[in-house]
Amino acid sequence: MVRRVKELFHFPLVHFTRDVEESKAINFAKGPMVVIAASGMVEAGRILHHLANGAGDPRNTILIVGFQAEHTLGRRIVERQPTLRIFGDDVPLRAQVEVINGYSAHADRNELNAWIDKVKAASPGFGPVWLVHGEADVQDVYQTALSSRGYSVTSPEPHTTVSF
Repeated sequence: MVRRVKELFHFPLVHFTRDVEESKAINFAKGPMVVIAASGMVEAGRILHHLANGAGDPRNTILIVGFQAEHTLGRRIVERQPTLRIFGDDVPLRAQVEVINGYSAHADRNELNAWIDKVKAASPGFGPVWLVHGEADVQDVYQTALSSRGYSVTSPEPHTTVSF
């Protein structure tokens, strides 16, 4: 359904904020509203202002769409931790939290495999593959899968420095 809609958010009640100050002003608006803000792991950007002002209100709902990595504010919200640290302040999480896991901007395993195969075919001297994103247990499984397909694969520890 969504793929068939060319202008999903174009209707009279939608207002796009163009700058940070206009976005911050939403925090003082009265009445029911839906605020849509994008920040992959809820780590930066305007969403932080909205959460700082709204996460403590049990009348609000925070909808998380997609995967949230460990050690991110988004994951702490998904885990419904009672206190969130935002802009150096402790903010109680009293808002309802809902999670939709069906959407993600990340490629799935088949898409990653197809991409790696294409890069290898077009790149003389290709390799090794470095897995630097995702949770360790998932990286381990993917490393095993790629190794079984003949790839040399490395999963470096966090904060490892590599020179190419």
